Amino acid sequence: MYIYTVVLNYSGTTAGPLRDLLFFSISSLIPVDKFNGTRTVVVVVVIVVVVVVAVVIEAVVVVVVVVVVVVVVVVVVVVIVVVVVVVVVVEAVVVEVVEVVVVVVVVIEAVVVVEVVVVVVVVVVVVVVVVVVVVRSHYTDTDPTIVVVVVVVVVVVVVVVVVEVVVAVVVVVVVVVVVVVVVVVVVVVVVVVVLVVVVVVVVVTVYVE
Repeated sequence: MYIYTVVLNYSGTTAGPLRDLLFFSISSLIPVDKFNGTRTVVVVVVIVVVVVVAVVIEAVVVVVVVVVVVVVVVVVVVVIVVVVVVVVVVEAVVVEVVEVVVVVVVVIEAVVVVEVVVVVVVVVVVVVVVVVVVVRSHYTDTDPTIVVVVVVVVVVVVVVVVVEVVVAVVVVVVVVVVVVVVVVVVVVVVVVVVLVVVVVVVVVTVYVE
């Protein structure tokens, strides 16, 4: 029966005793019955095994810690990116909605003002025409009723047409503005969602690799 005798080669470098203990060699192959230092050899072998196991455990622990830290950092970064993207999207949507509401309110106010002005003008014109007709009929023998009626009808028709055109233009403008705003919001949301998906896919791919 034979055993290996181990000679420790301590190099004295700055690598440290743990690394130096790993540099060992087999010096000789000696029969057990002619060697009185069997216990010493066993102790040295046990020490070397313990050192190797300790180094391996330390390396495994370091790798595990590094992996855990990397995973935590990746998760934190993904969460931060998602939160920032959500905040930006929400803010953009809120701003666009507020702008649309403001535009609609302004347009409605303008339409109301225009309609009120048109109604006032029509009423004033009708009153003036009626007064003129009454006065002329009272002080003259001529009866301009037909002319007055024609004038009033023409004025009313013109006013109605103008009001309808204005209302139609305003409605078209409002619809166009709303459509443009909605399209912009949808495009922004789609772009943001696509960017978030791309970022998540890239991060997950890199992590898996």
